[in-house]
Amino acid sequence: MTNPTPLEHSHQAPRLPDASAPWWEDGFTISPAHAEPGFLAKGINAFWQRLKGWLLLPLAQQDPLTCSESLLALLAWERDISRFNGEPLPLFRKRVKFAFVNARDAGQVAGFKRIFERLGIGWCDIHERQAGAPWDVITIEVTDSALAGNQQLMETLIQHYGRTCRRYRFQVVYPVTSTLRFGRIDMSQQVFGATLKRN
Repeated sequence: MTNPTPLEHSHQAPRLPDASAPWWEDGFTISPAHAEPGFLAKGINAFWQRLKGWLLLPLAQQDPLTCSESLLALLAWERDISRFNGEPLPLFRKRVKFAFVNARDAGQVAGFKRIFERLGIGWCDIHERQAGAPWDVITIEVTDSALAGNQQLMETLIQHYGRTCRRYRFQVVYPVTSTLRFGRIDMSQQVFGATLKRN
């Protein structure tokens, strides 16, 4: 998942009707003497627009990506998310926003991969019950840059969404780009049969 967009509650709310005065009372078409109805209509429309903004404010504060920091702390408490030391605010907002989805995906291999992708860690691969390792060890393969830049985040995710009674270990993978070329090799063969005739 790429960059999430904030919720636009104003698009879901009903539109206010156009409150313009009729053309003969707008104060521009005929004469400026009849400007009172147009002026009054604009004022009433501005009042209703402001009232609509006040009514939409509580809904806008429910979005963790755009709400105030004090309300973000309350949303995080409600969703059982705690901020680790040095965590950037945009990452904390993402963790709070995706708390319900991440809790649903926890406990599955594909779900854990989606959690890592949602929070911007990138590619990972998860191996369970490998030969030669104890049954309760889960190996998470990540790239070196992902582990170096997000180590505390990964530890927090494992502590919060990891399986109970399991041990996790990281295995660093160094991706190497290579070029594979192919070519066509043709071969033809013919078989001739010979027989010896005797007189």
